[in-house]
Amino acid sequence: MEIRPILSTLLRNKTGPLLVAIQVALSLAILANALHIVNVRQAVAARPSGIADEHAVFQLTVRNMANAEHNEQIATQKLQAAQLRAIPGVLSVARASMIPLSRNGSTTSVTASRSRDAGTSEAGYYVSPDSLVNTWGLKLVEGREALPSEIPEIDTRVSAVRPPTVILTSALAKKLWPAATSYVGKTMYFGNGDSAESARVIGIVERLQTQSADLSPSGEYALIVAARGTSAVSFSQFTLRAEPGQRDRVMKEAEAAIRTAATWPVLVKTKTMDDIRSERYRADVALSWMLITVSVLLLMITASGIVGMASLWVQQRRKQIGVRRALGARRVDILRYFLTENVMITACGVVAGILLAIGLNQLLVTKLEMARLPVEYMLGGAAVFFALGIVAVYGPAWRAATTSPALATRSA
Repeated sequence: MEIRPILSTLLRNKTGPLLVAIQVALSLAILANALHIVNVRQAVAARPSGIADEHAVFQLTVRNMANAEHNEQIATQKLQAAQLRAIPGVLSVARASMIPLSRNGSTTSVTASRSRDAGTSEAGYYVSPDSLVNTWGLKLVEGREALPSEIPEIDTRVSAVRPPTVILTSALAKKLWPAATSYVGKTMYFGNGDSAESARVIGIVERLQTQSADLSPSGEYALIVAARGTSAVSFSQFTLRAEPGQRDRVMKEAEAAIRTAATWPVLVKTKTMDDIRSERYRADVALSWMLITVSVLLLMITASGIVGMASLWVQQRRKQIGVRRALGARRVDILRYFLTENVMITACGVVAGILLAIGLNQLLVTKLEMARLPVEYMLGGAAVFFALGIVAVYGPAWRAATTSPALATRSA
C-alpha cells in the first residue's frame, strides 16, 4: 500500500489526527512515569527489614502504672520476659527499645574517629539485653553477640553511660570504614570530639532497617547495643517470635499472661510486624493504587478518543470508500488503509510522548530525587499505545470495509 496518499489525506485534515497524536503523547508520558513510580514504590514497600519471618513476629508493650525504683523495674522486666517465654508456641523473646519500620525510636550520631573533622552518620539505636539476632532471625555475618558479662544494667535517671560493645549493620560498617573488609574489633564513637564515648564492634549483621526505614541507604544504618535500662517511666517493649501459624494465639495468651501476673495496673498493647509494615508503607501503597487508577483511566480515555475519531473519519469518507469498493478494492484493502493511517498517527504521538516522558522524568529527578526512567518503560508504553490504537480503530475500520458500494455511495 502507498503511504503517500494516506499522508496526503492526513495533511489535508490535520485537526483530528493532531488531536489523537497529542492525546497519545500526553498519555504515554504520564503512563510511563506513573508506572515507573509505582514499581519503585512497590519495591520500597517490599524491602526486607532484616527480620527473617515477619509473619511470625509481633510487638508487645507494657506500661506499668505504678512508680518503681531501678531494682524493682529490673526484676519486673526479667519476670515479664520469663512469663512470655513460658507460653507454648513462643520461640524467642527479647526486650527491645524499638521495632524496625515502627517510626518510633531513637537515633544516635556515630563516627569512626574522635576527630572533629570526621563525618558523622545518624544510625538507628537498638537497645536490648536479649538476643535480637535469635528473635528476629538476623543474619550475623561476622563476630558474635554480647556475652552476659558485657550487658550492663543502667538507670538512665542517674547515668548516661553507653554500653561498651556494639553490633553494626553491614551498611553502617561500610559507611564508617569504606576501605575495610573486616570490622570486628574496630572502635567506633558516639559523636566526635574528646568527650565522645567509644564502643568496640563485636558483630556485624547483614541487614536491619531503622525505625524510620528511610528510602535512602541510611534506612539500613543501624546498631544494636546490649544493655538493660530503666527510667522514670516503668515501660517495657518486647518483641516475640512465635511458631509458624501460632502468632495470633500466642498474642492473646501473651497479653493475658502479663495482665494476670501484674501486681499493679498495667497497659498492654500488641501489634504484629505485618501491621507495622502496612502502616509504614500505607502512603506508598495508596499512591501506587492512585497512579494505577490514573493510568487505567488514561488508557480508556485514549482508546475512546481513537474510536470516536476513527468512526468520524469513516462516516466522513463513506462515499470515498464506496467508490474504492466499486473500483475493485477488497475489504482487506480498506481495513489495511485505516489501520496504516492509525499506525502513522500513533507513531507521531509515540515519538512526542517519549520526548515528553524523558522531560517529565528529568523534572521529577531534579525536584523530587526520583530514579531515572528506564528505557524499558518508554518502549513498553510505545508498544501498549500501538496495540491500543490498532484495537481501538479495528471496529470502525471493519465496519467501513464491510459497507457495500451501493450503500456507501448513496446520497444522504
